Amino acid sequence: MTERELRVFDDLDGLVDAAVSLFLEERPRTIALSGGSTPKPVYERLAEQDYPWAEVEVFFGDERCVPPEHPDSNFRMANEALLSKVTTRVHAMYDCDPALYEADLRSVFGDGVPAFDLTFMGIGDDGHTASLFPGKPALDVRDRWVTSVPEPGMPPPHPRLTLTFPVLDAARLALFLVAGESKRERLHQLMTDADIPAARVHANRIVVLAERAAAG
Repeated sequence: MTERELRVFDDLDGLVDAAVSLFLEERPRTIALSGGSTPKPVYERLAEQDYPWAEVEVFFGDERCVPPEHPDSNFRMANEALLSKVTTRVHAMYDCDPALYEADLRSVFGDGVPAFDLTFMGIGDDGHTASLFPGKPALDVRDRWVTSVPEPGMPPPHPRLTLTFPVLDAARLALFLVAGESKRERLHQLMTDADIPAARVHANRIVVLAERAAAG
């Protein structure tokens, strides 16, 4: 099992500062973004940094099958917070075609399993990460890098696309961002390697940045 490094902060600002500092220390050139509310202030802060964004390939860990301007779109959030403010190479996922996105990954990483420098990760209220939900077939996909999730089983009920565990496991650094008291049980399960999808990520290095309310 990959050791998970837990760092706890009194508030969200501390978590954001730590995430940005770690990003600048690691200086990733290939990244996978996550959706959700917690990464947004991190992306906003990253947009303010003097960073060689033109050298970065930006992918997504998952996406809802909605137009890019839709309120539930991960791309829309990331674009408003970060991507529209920097010049970088963006590989959007909203076409919701797993074969097309896998071809996009191959164009950057070649034929070996994509190994991202950094993947942003979160934990859902049901323990999911990316769009890998408990009890869904996507959990067991090992022969593809990208797969469809037609019925995620939680709102909003859009079909989704997600990277699979072989890709998430190949990452040099998986950075989990966890905030809010509602995530306390799931964070405990992640740190104790319980049977939730988030705990099945075994990247080369895993850092968990948690708000005090989530850590307990």
